[in-house]
Amino acid sequence: MKFNTTKDILFKGIQLVQSAIGTKANLPILLNILVEGTDDEVILTATDLDIGIISTIPIKPSMKGAITIPAKKFLDIIRELPDKEIISLSVKKNNLVNIECEKNSFKIMGLPKEEFPQVPVFKDKDSITLQQKTLKKMLAMTNFAISHDETRYVLNGILVIIKPSFIRFVATDGRRLAVIEDKMQLPKTLERRLIIPVKAVNELLRILSDEGEVKIFFSENQVFFDVGVVRIISRLIEGEFPNYEQVIPKEIKDKVVLSRDKFLAAIKRVALFTNPDSMVVKVDLTQNKVILSKNTPYLGEARVELEADYKGKDMSVGFNPDYIADLLKNIDDETVNFEIVDSEKPGVVRIGSEYTYVILPMQIT
Repeated sequence: MKFNTTKDILFKGIQLVQSAIGTKANLPILLNILVEGTDDEVILTATDLDIGIISTIPIKPSMKGAITIPAKKFLDIIRELPDKEIISLSVKKNNLVNIECEKNSFKIMGLPKEEFPQVPVFKDKDSITLQQKTLKKMLAMTNFAISHDETRYVLNGILVIIKPSFIRFVATDGRRLAVIEDKMQLPKTLERRLIIPVKAVNELLRILSDEGEVKIFFSENQVFFDVGVVRIISRLIEGEFPNYEQVIPKEIKDKVVLSRDKFLAAIKRVALFTNPDSMVVKVDLTQNKVILSKNTPYLGEARVELEADYKGKDMSVGFNPDYIADLLKNIDDETVNFEIVDSEKPGVVRIGSEYTYVILPMQIT
């Protein structure tokens, strides 16, 4: 195999796939990137067996072939090469990879392609096509509620429910719940319920744009996202996702209507006085007013008063400010409708009929 390219093109391609490289791989081959030269392009592939990322580089090789190259050393070498110079990569006998650029020359020992895990084949009939913008929004509005507690492995991802008339994403860490739904016409023969791991979610959010489509293929225990020049394959989380619908309260009339920007700014200010031992912020509701406050021994206190459209009863309730801020940072609405019943019941934010966010209260100390 042999091809010529620029530093920018090759470096970007390596960067796109290198996050799939495991830091503690049991198999040495998993620390390598598979580099394949076909008739019309160069394909880079990396995997840790849980997730695989494939990047296509628009280079026509002068000689076809394939080799795997140690990922970290490959990235380090290309990063340090001079800009705006042509890089030449070729494979010699005994899997020796030769990289040349101007007056710089490097030789790296690679491993043969045959040792690298094969990319699974997915059937076109088991697929749907979404707008990248739609998928990006649905992931962004739910991923912050994913649990990172490895003892609750089934919650370490987003539940995806596919029906003929809608697609729904659900995430929860047991203390909050995010549900988003998009109504659309999908194949009647393709109904799915699957859990996508957080690592795949994060990679998708990194590569998805606001333009173009993404094609999603399904198999029994894997999912494949084709975004064109980048493709992601991920294992699915096995297990039964909890019954999330039973924890969503019925909608109430007396909502607290606040400016999103002012609410977010106030939450950030009061949160300055929280610490890992005391993450609760007190929220006092009264007629047309919301007061956020936090008193931390040996540190100090904060109090912020906000105007609000509220006609309900006076009450006090505690919330984790990060859980509120996570939501406010990801919505575009100028106002937010916060439903609070009492200090023992969850707080709820609904955006139309498509989005619901539930936050459990905390005890005020």
